[in-house]
Amino acid sequence: VPMPCVPTFQLSTLVPDRLEAIQRYTRELQYNHTGTQFFEIKKNRPLTGLMDLAREMIRESLPIKCLEAVILGIYLTNSMPGVERFPISFKTQFSGNYFRHIVLGIHYAGRFGTLGMSRREDLMFKPPVCRTLIDLILEFESSYRKCWHTLKKVKIGQYVSHDPHSVEQIEWKHSVLDIEKLSREELRKELERHTRDMRLKVVKGAAMPSSPTRERKKDSSSPHRGQSSPHRRNGRSDRR
Repeated sequence: VPMPCVPTFQLSTLVPDRLEAIQRYTRELQYNHTGTQFFEIKKNRPLTGLMDLAREMIRESLPIKCLEAVILGIYLTNSMPGVERFPISFKTQFSGNYFRHIVLGIHYAGRFGTLGMSRREDLMFKPPVCRTLIDLILEFESSYRKCWHTLKKVKIGQYVSHDPHSVEQIEWKHSVLDIEKLSREELRKELERHTRDMRLKVVKGAAMPSSPTRERKKDSSSPHRGQSSPHRRNGRSDRR
């Protein structure tokens, strides 16, 4: 089986076309149905270590799940300074079970979209066409409703640095929103606040020196092929 080719771009390639190519590549790696997690991702690792892991994913070309796709998406969009990236996590309920899923939020030219990996086509890629963050979240809620899932919680992180050698950690949950307890208006206000916070981070980042970087050194993070993902049980969580 031929290995998927990492997308390369001409300077003239438009950003929406680049994002589609990255999503195509992610999809070609295929969803990992094996029950064995090939790459161990520790969310508290510095960004530089997670980018080493993304390079390893590309080398190994093994099937991935949603969290690995987020790390890969960050790596493949690092060279696009006009594209801001941030994690969005979902908790849903279906038939007594809870499910967790994560995608990479994209903010480009005043529009929101996502990159990611899922067993369902409409729970990963959303082109950057949503005018506001609430439009994007409601788009996911609609996609979940189509597969009879009730959206319970949404966690949204901060913008991720474009510096692949940054020793910063990703802020995974700057805002935690209980969808069932918030009215639509309250949800809209919370998401507007979050959007302002993200914009403020960009302004602050532009006024400060670049984030600390580490000396380049080989970081061994080979696939943990023997590590099993937890099997779903009633009431347990499972990733989509």
